[in-house]
Amino acid sequence: MRTAISIPDPLFKAADKLAHRLKLSRSGLYATAVERFIQHYDDAAVTAKLNEVLATESSTLDPHLQSIQARSVRHESWK
Repeated sequence: MRTAISIPDPLFKAADKLAHRLKLSRSGLYATAVERFIQHYDDAAVTAKLNEVLATESSTLDPHLQSIQARSVRHESWK
């Protein structure tokens, strides 16, 4: 999709230099940058939601399951 955006001249020049250095088209650079920006905020949203859930739910393991888990791990001496 074609779009037009306005950015400050120094940012445009820096992006143009980076695109050339990375052997990317200007559009490719901007698409990659926007994709990473979206991923960053999507990851932050997932983390925030997990933190919200874990703040209200106990994360302790049921004692019976903990016992089973402990028995499934081979005992080794630590040096």
